[in-house]
Amino acid sequence: MPPLFASYLRVYEPLTAFDRDRQQYWRRYVEQGRAVAPAEGPGRQRTAVIEALGAGWTRLPDPPEDAYVLETDDTLLVCPWNLRVRVAEAALNAREGVPPVLADAFVPPVLAGQAKVVVDDWRSGARVLEQGVPRVHEQVATWGVPLRWFVFFDIGERDLQLHPGRRALRYRTEISKARRRGSRALSVLRKSVGDAPITEVVEEAARWLEEFHPRSVVELDYGGVVALLDDERLRDDDSVQLVGEALAGLSDGDPDVATGAYERLVSRWRAVQLLERAN
Repeated sequence: MPPLFASYLRVYEPLTAFDRDRQQYWRRYVEQGRAVAPAEGPGRQRTAVIEALGAGWTRLPDPPEDAYVLETDDTLLVCPWNLRVRVAEAALNAREGVPPVLADAFVPPVLAGQAKVVVDDWRSGARVLEQGVPRVHEQVATWGVPLRWFVFFDIGERDLQLHPGRRALRYRTEISKARRRGSRALSVLRKSVGDAPITEVVEEAARWLEEFHPRSVVELDYGGVVALLDDERLRDDDSVQLVGEALAGLSDGDPDVATGAYERLVSRWRAVQLLERAN
């Protein structure tokens, strides 16, 4: 399969965030060496969704439970894939843009109804907790990194790998720090621009982080987007810092500083997004 030019915002939760059965499951999962590396995960997720959609449509498929795993200071943290939502989204997308007869043949209306319930529950926040854990631990964006994600990190948390075959750019931080940064950003945005779209999307992302255990770890992974950037551009990427400068300019009442940082940021990522049209 071709590479996925996608980035990821993930939350890894400690085992104490899960009920007893899930704790036992994830311990066995790790002991058996089944944990998936972030570099391999997106491809395996895509394969799992495609195979689920190709199954006999007697019910909405339930893909196998997999996860990314972190071990820090003798603490095991897990980021479940929660692919049921992805499968439901894919099922609904498969019905779009095709004649009703074909749509009903591939995804029967009763199954489309089940998929819609799963997706609507997730998007609305209804029944957010299932078996004691948030339902979606990973957000995905294609052809770039959403600017709102940079709000939650500091440039000092950057981890850059440029080894051939293992190029990666990631940020990781404690969720308590991410929440504080999100709260400060929202305060600045509300005072300076009010209920603008940027305020709304940052608020949505910050609200998502509130669903998780207070000892979780948040990760921003450039994922397959690194394939769109050469080594020099990855080394020079200071998007997190530019977001901080823009917010500081707004907070200090200096619109020139805020506008300058924001324009540089938008210009950089617009150039990446335009590659989708050229692909």
